Amino acid sequence: MVRRLAPALAAASLTALVAPLLPAVGPAHAADPASRRAVSGIANAGWSTAADWQTGTLKGLRVKGDSLVPRKPRTGKLGGRRYQVGTWTSPWSAPGFGFTQLIPTWEAMTTGDSVVKVQVRAQAADGTVSSWDSMAEWSLDNPSRRRRSLGSQPDDLGRANVDTWQATAPLAQWQVRVGLYRRNSKSPVSLDRVGAMASALVPRGSAPTSVPGPGVGTVLDVPTFSQMTHGGHYPQWGGGGEAWCSPTSTAMVLAYYGLQPGPFTDITAGHADAQVDHTARMVYDHAYGGTGNWAFNTAYASTLTTGDAYVTRLPDLRAAEPFITAGVPLVASIAFGRNQLSGAPISTSNGHLLVIVGFEPDGDVVVNDPAGASNGAVRRVYDRDEFEDVWINASGGTVYVINR
Repeated sequence: MVRRLAPALAAASLTALVAPLLPAVGPAHAADPASRRAVSGIANAGWSTAADWQTGTLKGLRVKGDSLVPRKPRTGKLGGRRYQVGTWTSPWSAPGFGFTQLIPTWEAMTTGDSVVKVQVRAQAADGTVSSWDSMAEWSLDNPSRRRRSLGSQPDDLGRANVDTWQATAPLAQWQVRVGLYRRNSKSPVSLDRVGAMASALVPRGSAPTSVPGPGVGTVLDVPTFSQMTHGGHYPQWGGGGEAWCSPTSTAMVLAYYGLQPGPFTDITAGHADAQVDHTARMVYDHAYGGTGNWAFNTAYASTLTTGDAYVTRLPDLRAAEPFITAGVPLVASIAFGRNQLSGAPISTSNGHLLVIVGFEPDGDVVVNDPAGASNGAVRRVYDRDEFEDVWINASGGTVYVINR
């Protein structure tokens, strides 16, 4: 018998669940289905409380509750426009292994003409420090300065590539710097959490399939939405269809928690599952030109939740099972070639996202695959071994964790 769970998990419970992992690559980073990669290290560091903020360096900001807000900000420019700006710089974070990728995520609120700018830098074991590389200028909904990634910035130690900072060689530690920009005091902006996942990928070889564990027989009641029914919708946000696997997956998780119910005044009346179109609009990266920016998906989700939303990697499906038993579906990044994923609604993909919603009694994985031609064709069961191959080999086990 399959146990079906409703969404009910406190943020504190989720924190305890993932503490051993410490809190990815979607369509923005087309994966090679033939490559074989695994994670040799995962280490997340994050800051989200009044005490946390005091460990870093504040300029033009103050702590208000557990958030950062402007206080006597200086004048600066962004995109040729003058803003009031304050910054917070984290302490150095050392993951304890040589990391090769860094993915920052954040939780913030912007109103009016305000922007959150996220930068990172890293240090090698010999003490060499990289320059500050800008990862994103993010806002929830600011037509004056649309959210955008700031990738393709070469550096002596690494470079920004959409949502991922990629090192040229293993590095020892990293920092993040966040700027809060506002046009004036009538455009409030705040930072509630910032962190990053440092990880290292190594050749995986022929790894054995994970042994099913406590998650078997549990399936979450996550609503099913098809990305394909939105083909041709809103070219200015990616055009729907095959381009919308990430926002459709994010929308399914938000709907599972009863969030984002509408009405959606930005979407043409009569659109079925208008929350999918709306999500695409709210996560669209206006620089890279797509909806697959991982950090933009979790940053948007965080504006609707009271829990955390971030990106991490998992070593296998056994590590995903505790999330499912705790009532937390996972958005997973996969890639596959022909005959590599039996029962998939599409034959190949060099970068696709779907939702892990549970496990069959035999350990096979139950998913909501948005590539299904209709909402009724979204729920699928994939072979455990095949799924681990196309997930771990392609993206190193990348997932979005979104908790209510």
